[in-house]
Amino acid sequence: MIYANFGKITMLALADSVNPCAIAVLTMILVGILIQNPEKKKRVLFAGLAFIASVYIGYLAYGLIIVQFFRTFAEFLRMNSIYIYNGLGIFAMILGALNMKDYFKYEKGGFATEMPMFLRPKVKGVIEKITSPIGAFIIGFVVTLFLLPCTMGPYLIASGLLAELGILGALPWLLYYNLLFVIPMIAIVLLVSFSFRQVEEVSGWQKKNIRRLHLISGILLFLVGLALIAGWL
Repeated sequence: MIYANFGKITMLALADSVNPCAIAVLTMILVGILIQNPEKKKRVLFAGLAFIASVYIGYLAYGLIIVQFFRTFAEFLRMNSIYIYNGLGIFAMILGALNMKDYFKYEKGGFATEMPMFLRPKVKGVIEKITSPIGAFIIGFVVTLFLLPCTMGPYLIASGLLAELGILGALPWLLYYNLLFVIPMIAIVLLVSFSFRQVEEVSGWQKKNIRRLHLISGILLFLVGLALIAGWL
């Protein structure tokens, strides 16, 4: 059981962690903070980490809510577990296919793979208000709501799979999932804060490789879905 959960949760979290949507939002925040504090790299470091902490806490809360939602229908889940697993597997394969489609035919704001275009000006407006680590932490909770349309798919699948463990049983797995989810964000903040890379370089890299990021995410999601349906995990 532990090995099976480790494989499924790891692959879903890795697929979510390379989501171009989350990386793009973080770079926007770092650019905003740098404009306000061009010579204060410590402030950039603390603000970036504060934002990541709020995303971590926010997503952990969402995960617990989703697990509890599934637990509400525990009896139904037990009686129909094979259908639930197959349904989650099909959902993962569809999300994977949509991400892989973005590699071959990319469109900004793709359905279920990126933040919708109509939300982007709102996010930019919120981000422009960040001037300090405290502000980054507070606004991070708001930004997580905007990130949900493009990041919730893998998380929903993971939380659904963990529901049978209950809140306490699922909590360590959700902590692990979200740690993997934010690792790329932590790496970006450290690279920028210690001047190994300029934030413009990170943003440029993300835009240049956005198709590849979708492809990697798509392959991982599709494999998880296939494994669920085939009973490999």
